[in-house]
Amino acid sequence: MPLLLLGAYFLGKTWYLSPSQDAEAPAAEFTAVRADGLSFSLSDLRGGYVLLDFWGSWCGPCRRESPALRQLNASTAGQLTIVSIAIEQDSSAWKRARTQDARDWPFQVMDYTPSFRFLDGNVAARYGVRQVPTNFLIDPNGTVIGVNVPLSAIAGRITGQSNSE
Repeated sequence: MPLLLLGAYFLGKTWYLSPSQDAEAPAAEFTAVRADGLSFSLSDLRGGYVLLDFWGSWCGPCRRESPALRQLNASTAGQLTIVSIAIEQDSSAWKRARTQDARDWPFQVMDYTPSFRFLDGNVAARYGVRQVPTNFLIDPNGTVIGVNVPLSAIAGRITGQSNSE
């Protein structure tokens, strides 16, 4: 009986924490303002691969992904646009984390959340983000082709190389 309860707990937790945006579905459209003040829409990025990277300055695992994201950004220049979406209540914490982690690619967005739930910002809600880090890989046609794809597998996915996840 304890094993059954433990299994039910982990199954429920996995279901609850999984994003509601499915792979192989059209990516939810949004408009946001970058850190440099320029506004853009997700549809503006069609024609190339896009990685939506949901993170937070308060999230240790997210911050530890920064070096891998920098490497991915450098190795896929011209093929992949990384859109980092920080779910935050405080813009100064977001700015500080971007600087400390050298998140210097242009598409840096703060998804303001008004509550302590943290994951109810406008963009996060559209994608059903329930935990961070969470990512969505979007193909040039605007279709989500992967959810929580390991960063080490993304370059292979966009160049058509087979990579096991």
